[in-house]
Amino acid sequence: MTPIRFLQLDVFTRFAGGGNPLGVVLGAESWTDARMQRFARWANLVETTFVLPPSRSSASYRLRIFTPYKEIPFAGHPTIGSAHAVLETAFAEAQSGRLVQECLAGLLPIQVEGDGPARELFVAAPASKVLIDGAPARARLATVLSHLDLGPLGCAFVEGGRRWWLAEIADEAALRAWSPNHGAIGELARATDSLGLCVFARSQTEPAALAVRAFPAGVGIVEDPASGAANGLIAAFIAEREPNGPLASGYRVSQGREIGHDAEIGIRFGGDGSVQVGGQTQTVIDGWLRWPE
Repeated sequence: MTPIRFLQLDVFTRFAGGGNPLGVVLGAESWTDARMQRFARWANLVETTFVLPPSRSSASYRLRIFTPYKEIPFAGHPTIGSAHAVLETAFAEAQSGRLVQECLAGLLPIQVEGDGPARELFVAAPASKVLIDGAPARARLATVLSHLDLGPLGCAFVEGGRRWWLAEIADEAALRAWSPNHGAIGELARATDSLGLCVFARSQTEPAALAVRAFPAGVGIVEDPASGAANGLIAAFIAEREPNGPLASGYRVSQGREIGHDAEIGIRFGGDGSVQVGGQTQTVIDGWLRWPE
C-alpha cells in the first residue's frame, strides 16, 4: 500500500486552532469515488478534499470535495484551504498571482497574495440569486428565529452553488448570545433542500464589520466555525440591497467565536458585481496516509 500525502489545515485564521479544519489528500488519482467517500467519512472533518491533475488546460488543478456523507460541487473553506495546500506542496504554481481551480462548480480563479503563513487567498464566489424574500421569508423563519429582532435587510432564501436561509439580526450581542432550536433548523433545511440557516449582525465593537453564525443542519453540522460559501451569499445579498451602503467597499467577518473558534474572513467586491471571499490558512499536520482499497 503506497502512502500518499495528507495535510490537515485550519482555514480562515491567522493561527492554528482558530478557523475551520480541512483535510487535503494529494496523489489519489487512482482512488475510486467510494474509496474517497470512505476516507472522508473516516476523517470525519466538515470537508475533505482530493487534489488531482486538471482535465482542462486552463486549470491549475482539479478538486473534489467530500463531506463525511456525500460529494459537493463547491464550498468556500475547502477551496481556500486546498489552494493553500497546492502551493505549500508545489503541486501547482500561481501564474501572475493566480490559480485556477477546476471543480464541479466550474473553473474558479483564486487570487494569491503574499507567501507562507501570512498569505491570503481569495476566490470568486459563484453567482447567486434570491429565491424567497420579504414577508414570505419572514413567515417561514418566524418560528426558527423566535424572539430575535431582524435588522434592516430582513431575511431571504438564496442560492449560489448552495442554498441557505439568511437573516440579518438587529443586535450583535443578541446574535452571539442566541441559543437556537437546532431541531427546527434541521426541519427547515430538509423541507427546503438547503444547508440551513446563516444569521449575521453588524458589529460596532471590533475591527470585523459583521458577526456571522452558520447552522448547516442540512449536512448534519450543528454550527460551522467558518463558512466561505455562506459568507459569499451574505455579501451578494448585502451588495444587492445596499449597493452604496457602508459595506460596499468590502469588509471583514468574525465567525465561530461561540464554539471556541475565532475565524476571520475577508469580503471584497469586484467592479463587475462579483464577490470574492478569502483569508489565511495554517498548516497543522503535514504527513502521509495509508488507506486500503
